[in-house]
Amino acid sequence: MDANFDIKLYRERWKAVEEIERQELRASTVQTNWRQLNAILRRSIRLELHRGDDDGEIEIFNRWAVLRNHYESA
Repeated sequence: MDANFDIKLYRERWKAVEEIERQELRASTVQTNWRQLNAILRRSIRLELHRGDDDGEIEIFNRWAVLRNHYESA
């Protein structure tokens, strides 16, 4: 098979997955989101996870956003 064809199919599949996730997020209620957030918080407390300082985390997120924008515009 052609590598470009494989890449195109791969990207199309992930775009379809992304659209399904968006639809699920739109359909979720505030109560569901609140329960999920609280479950994450309880788990992090139980596992004694601490976020700590930023350590440039925002810069990393911004770099990934730039890379994603370049990738999606290609």
